[in-house]
Amino acid sequence: RFFKGVSGHPTFKSKKNGAGSFTISYIKVLSDRIQIPKIGYVRLKENNYLPIDQHILSATVSEHAGRWFVSVSVKEEQEVTINSGSIVGVDLGISKLVTCSDGVVFSNPKALRCNERKLRKLQRSLSRKKKGSNNRNKAREKVAKIHVRIANIRKDSVHKITTMLTKTKSVIVIEDLNNSGMMKNHKLAKSLADASFGEFRRQLEYKSKWYGSRIVVAKRWFPSTKKCSVCSNVKEMELSDRVYTCVVCGNVMDRDLNASKNLESVAVSSTETLNAC
Repeated sequence: RFFKGVSGHPTFKSKKNGAGSFTISYIKVLSDRIQIPKIGYVRLKENNYLPIDQHILSATVSEHAGRWFVSVSVKEEQEVTINSGSIVGVDLGISKLVTCSDGVVFSNPKALRCNERKLRKLQRSLSRKKKGSNNRNKAREKVAKIHVRIANIRKDSVHKITTMLTKTKSVIVIEDLNNSGMMKNHKLAKSLADASFGEFRRQLEYKSKWYGSRIVVAKRWFPSTKKCSVCSNVKEMELSDRVYTCVVCGNVMDRDLNASKNLESVAVSSTETLNAC
């Protein structure tokens, strides 16, 4: 096709960079295997996992650190259920990933921090290998595997938390965080990236449409941390202050819990405004 002038210059496919992914339009799915054109039947790790009776539109085969995955796209009608759960305010943090206004706290797995020592050791070993050697390829595969493990731990925790919230809560209030601005702080950038606040909000927004919940985003300059959730007094707070102590009413509360309760009040006020309109 290139010499005939039909297409552009072909791209060199390197073994070193991996296969990446490719999409196919015709595919046959069975309970324990999948048929890929020009390859044939390939056994699946999971049985009865992919849809068999649905109309399959396309499939995407991808490779990550030596492991192969297939994602099947089907056309299906999805019924949105009526969510009758309570209203909850959600405060995101680094030490505690999610603090809800009802007192439920989800810890931060800190996937990168927990595996950083092993990752540093493997990367040091990779840098010492001769370029183009088989030992360097083996070391590179080990580094790729631990990167995939870190990403999977992070995605697993975020998926579980967002699914639970959107299924059990009717209204979820979150803050409009300036993620790109906070990432410029070199002291917090690694921890913020490990917490993945942007991915958390993205999953909440699309899962809320599935499970019938509603997302309310508080304004960026709303003083959720500085405001007292009991008497609405506003005072300055340092990042090192982990307990909120109100000098007016004497309220003593965890900093993140106080912020989540203030976010919950935003949903109540927004509901009253909608009813008035």
